[in-house]
Amino acid sequence: MTEPNTSCAAFQHSAAIDPDAVAVRSIGGGQTLTWRVYAEEVRAVAAGLAALGVGRGDTVALMMGNRVEFYPLEVGAQHTGATSFSVYNTLSPEQLTYVFANAGNRVVICEQQYLERIRACGTPIETIVCIDATPEGTVGLDELKAMGRPDFDFEATWRAVRPDDVLTLVYTSGTTGNPKGVEITHANLLAEARAFHAVLPVEFGDRQTSYLPSAHMADRFCSLYLQQVYGTQITVVPDRSLLPAALADVHPTIWGAVPRVWEKLKAAIEFSVAAEPDDARRGALRWALDVAARKADAQLRGEPIDDQLAAEWARADEQVLSALRAGIGLDRLKWAMSGAAPIPPQTLGFFFGIGIPISEIWGMSELTCVASACSPEQARLGSVGRMLPGMQWRIAEDGEFLVRGPLVMKGYRKQPRQTAEALDPDGWLHTGDIMSVDAEGYLRVVDRKKELIINSAGKNMSPANIENAIKASTPLVGAIATIGDARPYNTALIVIDAETAALYAAEHALPDASAAALAAEDGVIAAIARGVAAGNATLSRVEQIKRFTVLPVFWEPGGDEVTLTMKLRRKPIADKYAEQIAQLYAEDLAATVHEPDGQRSRAGGADTLTAGR
Repeated sequence: MTEPNTSCAAFQHSAAIDPDAVAVRSIGGGQTLTWRVYAEEVRAVAAGLAALGVGRGDTVALMMGNRVEFYPLEVGAQHTGATSFSVYNTLSPEQLTYVFANAGNRVVICEQQYLERIRACGTPIETIVCIDATPEGTVGLDELKAMGRPDFDFEATWRAVRPDDVLTLVYTSGTTGNPKGVEITHANLLAEARAFHAVLPVEFGDRQTSYLPSAHMADRFCSLYLQQVYGTQITVVPDRSLLPAALADVHPTIWGAVPRVWEKLKAAIEFSVAAEPDDARRGALRWALDVAARKADAQLRGEPIDDQLAAEWARADEQVLSALRAGIGLDRLKWAMSGAAPIPPQTLGFFFGIGIPISEIWGMSELTCVASACSPEQARLGSVGRMLPGMQWRIAEDGEFLVRGPLVMKGYRKQPRQTAEALDPDGWLHTGDIMSVDAEGYLRVVDRKKELIINSAGKNMSPANIENAIKASTPLVGAIATIGDARPYNTALIVIDAETAALYAAEHALPDASAAALAAEDGVIAAIARGVAAGNATLSRVEQIKRFTVLPVFWEPGGDEVTLTMKLRRKPIADKYAEQIAQLYAEDLAATVHEPDGQRSRAGGADTLTAGR
């Protein structure tokens, strides 16, 4: 038999392996879909959509949370030959107007809670399928499944889908304007899955969780598409706050996260150790984490782990760390990965030290998600691995990383000029990233080409590298924007992490965990100052943060400051916080301007030691 060459064919192959195995489930298993039922629902959804006039080349949008029903709806739409895509649930009516007009979808499948926004966007939608209610003017889910005509030829319909048909649209973050709709074909997806599998193997029955929005390419590929191609079992996580419970329930065999999730998990472990009421247990945890830290330090320095440390780590693993991994549900991993943004090496080191080696990957929506990776055995801390099989790369004269191969997108929907800017006539995708490559082909991300800081002395710096160093040094920092372009030195706008804020407030018996209250709290400023100083110690002198201010707000995904995928909108940040940035460079320091621990400031007009001394 030939290998499947479309996502539809791949699904049909996976569904036939073990029809009674569970394919999709809720946390705890209260709601499940076996592969047999999954395939039956895919057929019913495809027949219903076809009855609505949806066919090959049409577009179907989905707007819903992470739930079991998503999977047969999405895969059913694929089987009609349609391009199916998800939108972020936080989009405003104005943003939906742009996305729907660009996508050209005639159908939206949604939850009732998003119906008002969809209707308010004003874009003509022929049919709205509401999956959890039947408001007037919508089609219910059961009604959709019952609409299929007896003469609908399901087999012929999905077999008519071609590899170069557009499988999905992924809308980019839009850090510099409206998002672009990346067109990913069935051929792109199959090439991606097979190249990824060659490095990080995936098998039928591997357990995974779906907790990122389905509009995020990382969730679409790692959950939906890997399931279709290799038959993984997905546990849906409807709310990110339920992720710890989901991990403890699932004990995934393959799992990935964006850096912020890994950072939050690290902070949660550290907080739980500090809060452990039993003295003996707390002492054992601290000893084990100290051994883990020494192992991580050696790895980060590229030094071999000596026999004495290896033996001590083995004892720590047997007595403490193995139970710690089991407690958080990450004890049965074949591999773990981090992607979508640079992750601090210290965070990678922490998890390596406790026995969870993370493979950092690199990619982008325009490359069908993952473009470089390494197995845990070959991974090197700080590197995003090597290019996946079948891909070519080269570095342009200005340092930009160019990529060519079967993972490169078809183009940006209805944007030929932007497509031509990204894809040159020879097929090279201009990634916008600055990368370095060593003699063995290991890649390291320097930063986005457009985001490099050039200070007033002409020194080039990576803000992401600086920001990661600070974030790795204190869990209180949720976001940080480095300021320094055309300036004599670097400063930073710091935003407290909303989840860590609540933990910190509870631990220190603070009555108010709001951003405004904590940004003015001496202990918080002192802790952040120490963190900035510790981060500075890992940076060159010119890169270090000389002053910072803690903003009295939390930055929400999709807001003015960060995209829905938590990338900084640097220009809007600079415009919105121009007054605060000016204060960071003023001769007389305002009360809200602080310096790292150990330096002196004149905050409030008095010559005093910086908070934290």
